[in-house]
Amino acid sequence: MKLHELGRLLGSGKEAEVYEHGELALKLYKATASKSSAFREAAILAILESSALSAPKVSVVGQYGDRWGVVMTRAYGPSFADSITAEPDLIPNYLEEMVRLHRHVHDQPGTTLPGLKARLSSNIRHATRLGAKRQERLLGGLEGMPDGERLCHGDFHPGNILGLPHQTVVVDWLDACRGSPAADVCRTYVLMRRAAPEIAAAYVEAYARASDCRTGDIFAWLSFVAAARLAEGVPSEEDDLMRMVVEAP
Repeated sequence: MKLHELGRLLGSGKEAEVYEHGELALKLYKATASKSSAFREAAILAILESSALSAPKVSVVGQYGDRWGVVMTRAYGPSFADSITAEPDLIPNYLEEMVRLHRHVHDQPGTTLPGLKARLSSNIRHATRLGAKRQERLLGGLEGMPDGERLCHGDFHPGNILGLPHQTVVVDWLDACRGSPAADVCRTYVLMRRAAPEIAAAYVEAYARASDCRTGDIFAWLSFVAAARLAEGVPSEEDDLMRMVVEAP
């Protein structure tokens, strides 16, 4: 397929764009992304098909021009991010549904996936803004955190949940891994905090109320998750991420 033959753009992010592909959707990684990204997400989606999770089903992995993409079932409806903006009075309802979906993810085993702590460690090593001494302190602290064996989405936030409550699809599974649910919830908090700090905090509290995971367990991961996020190259977030690293309990 040539790029000018792509269907309507459905959404875009830092690493990929999603286009209509007939009745399906084509997630097209940017030219700077490696071939392995497309195959990794396709493999993760194939693994998830044996579960009851609301995730796209993969159909094809292929090259489109100089880019690699994954054809998958299409998710319909607005993102939760758009719905929360349009219906602020219903924020508690959307957070409740997010918690339900997130806990359903964490109910699944993550045994076939790479470890979350290993990913955090690698990213912390690449986050040069931290400085060598702080990197070593963080890596030492991370060693003592629980490994966990549950499925973690790795990028769970309102922009990656499409549809209405109880009719949703969770997308963007490239960063799925095996680890601690508390760490995965902390990642959600970090991703949401800059745009909506009060909603981010409310999400942590809502998840803790619905599970056996305490807010303290979740925020114990904050310095590690924020430090690792620094390696992802989002300049507008870096000052806030450094504050989280420095001020985390």
